[in-house]
Amino acid sequence: MFGLTALELARIQFGFTVSFHIVFPAITIGLASYLAVLEGLWLWKKDVVYRDLYHFWSKIFAVNFAMGVVSGLVMAYQFGTNWSYFSAFAGSVTGPLLAYEVLTAFFLEAGFLGVMLFGWKRVGPGLHFVSTIMVALGTLISATWILASNSWMQTPQGHEIVDGVVVPVDWLAVIFNPSFPYRLVHMTVAAFLATALFVGASAAWQLRRGHDNPRVRTMFSMAMGMLMFVAPLQVAVGDLHGLNTLEHQPAKVAAMEGHWRNGPPGEGVPLVLFGWPDMQAEQTLYRVEIPRLGSLILTHSLDGQYPGLAEFAPEDRPNATIVFWSFRVMVGLGLLMLLLGAWAAWRRWRGRLYEGGAFLRFATWMGPAGVLAILAGWFTTEIGRQPWVVYGVMRTADAVSHHSAQVMGTTLAVFVVMYFAVFGIGLSYMLKLVAKGPQPGEDENPPQDPGQAPRPARPLSAGPDHVDPT
Repeated sequence: MFGLTALELARIQFGFTVSFHIVFPAITIGLASYLAVLEGLWLWKKDVVYRDLYHFWSKIFAVNFAMGVVSGLVMAYQFGTNWSYFSAFAGSVTGPLLAYEVLTAFFLEAGFLGVMLFGWKRVGPGLHFVSTIMVALGTLISATWILASNSWMQTPQGHEIVDGVVVPVDWLAVIFNPSFPYRLVHMTVAAFLATALFVGASAAWQLRRGHDNPRVRTMFSMAMGMLMFVAPLQVAVGDLHGLNTLEHQPAKVAAMEGHWRNGPPGEGVPLVLFGWPDMQAEQTLYRVEIPRLGSLILTHSLDGQYPGLAEFAPEDRPNATIVFWSFRVMVGLGLLMLLLGAWAAWRRWRGRLYEGGAFLRFATWMGPAGVLAILAGWFTTEIGRQPWVVYGVMRTADAVSHHSAQVMGTTLAVFVVMYFAVFGIGLSYMLKLVAKGPQPGEDENPPQDPGQAPRPARPLSAGPDHVDPT
């Protein structure tokens, strides 16, 4: 298919499905915590604005959560269908970690989600608030186990290889592998950023349409406040993550920076702003660079050096062209987030946060920036790990199942059609809910005409309670 091998098609298929999936858990993590904050403020201040915002965003959370669960099931099956040799080799590590995620996080979310979504008038306010907190906690626990599994694939430790199979010997070392803390914090903060931008964009859009009311103002103010504090935090976390990656995966960092060779000792490494890494020529063409800045960022010294791609065997190098540009997309979007946060802080100080055409347009267009930055960062992380599926332990070519290119191409085409159809409808519905905006009395049922049967709260409730067998 298009001259691609079965291995390349299997990687594209998994990359396609994970790109769809990762969007939903990221927003779920952020929205769950946002809902917990809103309900806490409602219980504390008794301001109906927070109550209405809670019910508005809980509807969007429910749709997003459902799509995240469905899209996640597909990836789990792919470990067995497309990556069976990886599952046989490393399943003793990844299998239990994913099982722990189900037993702790998914069961916790499932147990309290019904109370959270349908129990507002059926349980006490304290129990309902606890349910919301438990769902938010469940999303964070889920992220912890998933990132523990993926981080072990990036920086594996705590295992031995016995008869060609990974055997865990120290579970604490497996879970708390060298990259796990940095990746967990980096991804969690990214989820909060993506949610803040999503909420802020929806509020900015409502303000541009003239829907200036306390509900819209409150969610816009909360989103911009979150962005103002979390965007700089993400820069600091990203710097620590980059230093950790340089220590454990230097080839990935070299690809990210488009760095091929060091100069004489004492000659700092420049920061390549733009260019085109050529894998065959082993150089970055059309370079636009700042002298010594690469050394300052990655070694915190003006004359420090780090390994270039040319120091690694050609078969051990990731695709620098893709990694170089996906990293710059992530960083560029991060700089725009910093700009929006600073602009919002300045306008808040001037008392003009809720006005200004250019500012509100910028906030609207930045709505998907958090999700796009997560995708770009994920591509950087996963493609930068290649050609290893478990870094330094198992190559990706040895992990793929023995399927033909025709089979992989056909299933990939089916996935593309089905995903755009199913999740396209789901995203369209979710965006329609967002476009409606928060309304007063979101939790109240509409009045019924005298003698009219109550409107069912759920589709199955529309059926008759009794059936006349005659």
